[in-house]
Amino acid sequence: MAAHRKPRQRSLSGHTARTATTLALAGAATATAFDGAGHAAPDLTPAQVKAKVDKLYHEAEIATEKYNGAKEDAGETEKSVDELRDEAARRMEQLNSARGALGSAAAAQYRSGAVDPGVELALSSDPDQYLERAALAERAGHRQAADVAGVQKQLQQIEQLREEADGRLAELAARQAELKRHKKTVTTKLAEAQQLLNRLSTGERAGIFGDGTGGAFPASGPGGLEAFPDGSAAAPNSRASEAVSYAFRALGSPYVWGATGPNAFDCSGLTQAAYRSAGVSLPRTTYAQIDAGRRIPRAELLPGDLVFFYSSVSHVGIYVGNGRMIHAPNPSAPVRVAPIDELPFAGATRVA
Repeated sequence: MAAHRKPRQRSLSGHTARTATTLALAGAATATAFDGAGHAAPDLTPAQVKAKVDKLYHEAEIATEKYNGAKEDAGETEKSVDELRDEAARRMEQLNSARGALGSAAAAQYRSGAVDPGVELALSSDPDQYLERAALAERAGHRQAADVAGVQKQLQQIEQLREEADGRLAELAARQAELKRHKKTVTTKLAEAQQLLNRLSTGERAGIFGDGTGGAFPASGPGGLEAFPDGSAAAPNSRASEAVSYAFRALGSPYVWGATGPNAFDCSGLTQAAYRSAGVSLPRTTYAQIDAGRRIPRAELLPGDLVFFYSSVSHVGIYVGNGRMIHAPNPSAPVRVAPIDELPFAGATRVA
């Protein structure tokens, strides 16, 4: 009978139990990793990839505009620090000159000796001449006292300039830290977008992002307003006309975040460069450019007007007529013509 008994199962304990548990968990983790790989990187349709990429590009563009603004602020702050330092240096030169004059006066007094005025009057053979010299000396003493007060005031002003410069330096450090944060956000978003795009073939990418022209004008750009289709209204003035012509000449240029031309642009960099060519200075960022001119309703758009998109006012293009704009969209496409309806319209500004 003993031969037919089931073999007695030994309980797991101690080192044996820990080893078995570790192996079981490792096996489960491996299986989950293989299963999770499919969930972490599912097969996406080109349309789904485009939606995710567009979202990442928009988030990167918001960060880009914040980066542009912080960079502009940092540049202005650095310039003001330099101006404060230059002014402090000039004041220091003036102070050293005043100190030198005071030192010369003090040395002269020492050499002449300090004689009691009553004694000097008693010894003088010409009291009238002495009294005249005394009046002159008193006036000189007043001037010397004023010079001393002036030196003290200069010292206070120099100290104030140095304190202000120190404050600006702290502000500059904060701006530079902000720049780093925004740059990291931009590069992270763009890298994530590129990873998604790498899943697509060249044909699929071309299919969802187009050929870069928007289907309205040649990619090379006609170079002027004469190519506007269907008799669209002309630009309101020569400056707007020049800005539009510049935008046409920029067609096909690559999008590079933070770039302001002449060979690459981001969205606000393109509009800034276009109007700079026309002699008009625009701020660097979209949220500053929208306030740089007169707001106009969409129904009154004319070529050269700036058109803005998204509630965060994070994208801008140059209106060229026929319901279309030229803009620098994102790294997936070069400077191109596109309908303004393809993005959520936020407002428009006439700057020239």
